[in-house]
Amino acid sequence: MAPQDYTRRSFQAAAALIAVLICVAFIPPQTICGIPLRRANILSDVLRFDDKEAADETLPELDDEFSGDFHRFAGQLDAGEAPLPADSIAAEPPAADTLSAAPQLAFEWTPADSEPPTEPPTGDTARLLTTLTPIEDFDTLADGPLYRFCARLADTARRTPVRIAVLGDSFIEGDILTADLREQLQLRYGGRGCGFAPMSSPLTGYRRTVGTRSAGWNSYNIMQRRTTPEALRGDYSVSGWLCRPADGATVRWTGNDFRRRLDRCGVARLLFISREPSRLELTLNDSLHRTFDIPASEALRQIVVRAPVASLALRVVRGGAGFTGYGVQFEDAAGVTVDNYSIRSNNGQALFGTNPSVNAQIDAFAEYDLVILQYGLNIMQEGVTNYSAYAARVEKMIAFVRSCFPEAAVLVLSTSDRSVKSDTGFAPMSSAPAMVDWQRRAARATGAAFWSVYDAMRAQGGMERFVANGWAGKDYTHINYAGGRQVAYALVDALDARVAAILRQRQQAALPEPVLDSSKIAALDETMNLRPQPIEPR
Repeated sequence: MAPQDYTRRSFQAAAALIAVLICVAFIPPQTICGIPLRRANILSDVLRFDDKEAADETLPELDDEFSGDFHRFAGQLDAGEAPLPADSIAAEPPAADTLSAAPQLAFEWTPADSEPPTEPPTGDTARLLTTLTPIEDFDTLADGPLYRFCARLADTARRTPVRIAVLGDSFIEGDILTADLREQLQLRYGGRGCGFAPMSSPLTGYRRTVGTRSAGWNSYNIMQRRTTPEALRGDYSVSGWLCRPADGATVRWTGNDFRRRLDRCGVARLLFISREPSRLELTLNDSLHRTFDIPASEALRQIVVRAPVASLALRVVRGGAGFTGYGVQFEDAAGVTVDNYSIRSNNGQALFGTNPSVNAQIDAFAEYDLVILQYGLNIMQEGVTNYSAYAARVEKMIAFVRSCFPEAAVLVLSTSDRSVKSDTGFAPMSSAPAMVDWQRRAARATGAAFWSVYDAMRAQGGMERFVANGWAGKDYTHINYAGGRQVAYALVDALDARVAAILRQRQQAALPEPVLDSSKIAALDETMNLRPQPIEPR
């Protein structure tokens, strides 16, 4: 029997599949179980639909994972209630029921004959880029939080750190942008160290500003809070990561030379909760060892190491079952510290899944001076121009941040420039300017500060040039370390411009009042054409 030819059937099946997909392309965008679905259009290069109205209606709602936290917090604000009870943000949290007195919150380790490195700031405010994208401060007070932050940078005689927390999404993941922001601010205003580094995370290999090797830890991300053990769900902080060790778990952090001033620092602060008695063993620079016996408590604790730190290792000897690990903040006794708290796929609403009391306890240790909010990239959709609902959420985010970090200035960063595929290649996403405007409105409505990443990137040629120069990925969405440097330089210039203005004010205030004699006054009048004219006789 001759073999049968199935070629015709293959063509028929392919034709039927294409016909079905073409029909699917004409189905308008739908929303199923609250999840917006985009049009499946295989002919997008030749066939376009006006989905603007539908897209406006299907702007992503709050994720169910955090909607309860968000609406509960928003309701408290709208009702005029304090979002946090006073005792929940006290510097000294309430003692656990098993303790008769307030727990010891901080443990110190200062090895003998150890002098932390001190390098004075240079105070250089020279511009890094040609075009200045200024910060817009909507605070009505002349000496508001942003002014106080910049004034602290200008005070080169200070002996305490100036701390910045950057809360964002995958745009800054791996310390992109923040690595260069940190380096340039530390070179100008002093400081060393990479800032916050988690104890364990699947993403630590992507971060090049600190080496992290861990074993024996289970790490949990707030974006998957449902899979987090119930006992840990209330422990999340703004970092978005939690770690639960087994007894014997280890982690070692090492400085490096990926950016300047990362190889060593003068202070390391280990953050954790130990609900059961635990024993922790620290190893400093692979040579010095110290064991800490930690009593049980519900409170956040810190172990502060004051010494030249090139590497630090932790071993949980026992008590892992009741241990919540956050990470270490590597910094100096003075100068600038920049903590990167990035959470992939987060549009900012994950903040409401964090514990405000834990955040406030972290602030009681760190005392942040500036909190930067970098969100919006995961919300934008091509053709959407009405982001009023998201702007309202941003206002609530700002209120939440202020409740946790009451002394810090809040700086809202706009979404970045982004391109989408068009008939001629890639073109700027049309909805980006609208998102920038709505984010600016949210900052203005709350009296926060605002800085446009979008404008800073467009001033350097936009996403098209970023991709052409190898500063961004081929998805025309995410910048890389090289692109992060360009954006960071623009932000440093904007901060420097405000610091320089404060320095000029101080210099002018220090000048003595000018004393002019009659000859100088006459010369000045002549210059200004103010010399009185003689009266002509009649």
